[in-house]
Amino acid sequence: MVTAFIMVKVGTGELMAWLKTVKEGVSKVQGVKEVYSILGRYDIIAKVEAKSVEELTNIVVDNIRSVPGVSSTETFLVAGPV
Repeated sequence: MVTAFIMVKVGTGELMAWLKTVKEGVSKVQGVKEVYSILGRYDIIAKVEAKSVEELTNIVVDNIRSVPGVSSTETFLVAGPV
């Protein structure tokens, strides 16, 4: 099992109107376990679980990035407990 946190930027000029819609769209993607609005460089953080890195890549590239309003993503793989 692969766990990752996906940082999502919402398109500029659309932030207030799109943030809720984008958050709802991301939360409907299969493999997404949790979604939160955040403050800072990114607008949304999503926790994703997948069977493999390849499946994770497909979730991000084919599904999360295709949600209307998503302008970019950055993926952080969880290395495991310390």
